[in-house]
Amino acid sequence: MADLAVLRIKREFQEVMNSDEIVQGSIKIELVNDSWTELLGEIAGPPDTPYEGGKFVLDIKVPPSYPFRPPKVRFVTAIWHPNISSATGTICLDILKDNWAAAMSLRTMLLSVQALLGSPEPDDPQDAVVGRQFKSNHEMFLLTAQHWTNAYAGGPHSFPDFDAKIEQLKEMGLGEHSARSVLSKENWNLQSAAEWLFS
Repeated sequence: MADLAVLRIKREFQEVMNSDEIVQGSIKIELVNDSWTELLGEIAGPPDTPYEGGKFVLDIKVPPSYPFRPPKVRFVTAIWHPNISSATGTICLDILKDNWAAAMSLRTMLLSVQALLGSPEPDDPQDAVVGRQFKSNHEMFLLTAQHWTNAYAGGPHSFPDFDAKIEQLKEMGLGEHSARSVLSKENWNLQSAAEWLFS
């Protein structure tokens, strides 16, 4: 990797480590295998969102052409959000594509991803199913996003009714994540989920 990129990443890494957000516990960053090109980020779910109380891990790969090209970022923690794939963690965010500028940094990227959790764009979804639910059944979207935050990101809520439905699908031979995904897509209607699975 170009020395310029490594120097820049080291400086930005230090910027994150010295930031107020680190002290508040709202963002975090660490090296993977002592490599400056592979990082793990962590963002806290913003207050007053269904992600509040959760900690979400991000996989960050920094290209050799950094900072002239954006880092490749995806969610490792499963999340229910219109602009993030519930299957792969791929993020639809303009600054991670065409609107990246060399003046941006790892800190501004982490804060932008965190801000996306608080202001979804359902008209430009990465996950069409979640985007549809967000627009057509917003209450169900909020409950499902909270449930996923609880299940995958250590969120504070409990959903005994949802958990019971997951258990019923597990008894039919489905894995927990698959059961949760199908039920989420079918608005937690157990009969619809079972019909979808076994049709």
